[in-house]
Amino acid sequence: MRKHYDFSNAKPNPYSKLLKKSVTIRLDEPTLAYFKSLSQEMAIPYQTLINLYLRECAASQKHLRLAWESPHEPKSA
Repeated sequence: MRKHYDFSNAKPNPYSKLLKKSVTIRLDEPTLAYFKSLSQEMAIPYQTLINLYLRECAASQKHLRLAWESPHEPKSA
């Protein structure tokens, strides 16, 4: 290795925007188990599988429809 490197003519990495960022996310056990079992079937790491699914949701601009039940309202039969 050299003792000194000259980076004065260095250019930014054009692929740096494509790099992944490490984040912490909390998933419930059934969801994690689902992606882990699916990852074994497909021979893809489960983190990669989750990223692919989320990327597909973002690309298609999928919106989640939430319908929260109020704890004070009786459940409809």
